[in-house]
Amino acid sequence: MSATQAHEKTAKGWQASLALHFSHTPEKTLLHSARHVGPLTVQRPFYPEGETCHLYLLHPPGGIVGGDELAIGIHLEARSHALITMPGASKFYRSTGALARLDQHFTLDEQATLEWLPQDTIFFPGCNAALRSVFHLQRSSTLLAWELFCLGRPVINEAFSHGRIESRLEVWLEGEPLLIERQHLADGDLTPVAEHPWIGTLLFYPASDAQLEDVRALLAPLQQVAGATLTDGLLSVRFLAHDNLICQQAMREIWQHLRPQLTARAPCSPRIWHT
Repeated sequence: MSATQAHEKTAKGWQASLALHFSHTPEKTLLHSARHVGPLTVQRPFYPEGETCHLYLLHPPGGIVGGDELAIGIHLEARSHALITMPGASKFYRSTGALARLDQHFTLDEQATLEWLPQDTIFFPGCNAALRSVFHLQRSSTLLAWELFCLGRPVINEAFSHGRIESRLEVWLEGEPLLIERQHLADGDLTPVAEHPWIGTLLFYPASDAQLEDVRALLAPLQQVAGATLTDGLLSVRFLAHDNLICQQAMREIWQHLRPQLTARAPCSPRIWHT
């Protein structure tokens, strides 16, 4: 579906959901169940590094338009480890007014590890988008996650000149909030992000002061608007940039640096990133 082809299919749009449940065995993490309604599904899991489950999430229509409501729920049982990404960017297309909504909920049990590493999310000018991502952790859980938002289509000099984005990011630790933040952008006003079209966020838990200093050292040579904070073991890293390649490279380098420390596993990039 191209940007010019994208339009509201009906006033209601797609009503889609995907529920994934992972379980641990002595040999590997299994995708115990995958239930979907509408155009959300996954490819067959594969195991390029042994027991860790690598999975690609698919959204066949290629984008989200006004009236669509998509819900993703991911549950990792104790000691399971999943790395989830996508073959391509997610897209919120222009809307004639109807809201496009994506709700993502992640639940990690004791000693479970989630690496949530989606590709870019592109917000076309004129979209009306609401995106919510919620992570529920236990103290022994491990989280490596990121989001990379693109406002407009800067590669063709198309700014986010109109439209509306409501983004909400939450991290909960055993029922208590570690992070709750909201981003509101509307009517072409990008002053909240200092007029940058690329917004990157990385989350790591549990992290230490030493890892905070490591990340700040990695950020220093970039000369971008970037920073890192540590709050109750949650390391948050944020970027603003005018170049997606800078964001992608920096985010992957930070993930590669911290992955061995948080998971005791060497970096193993999804093959889809290199195609």
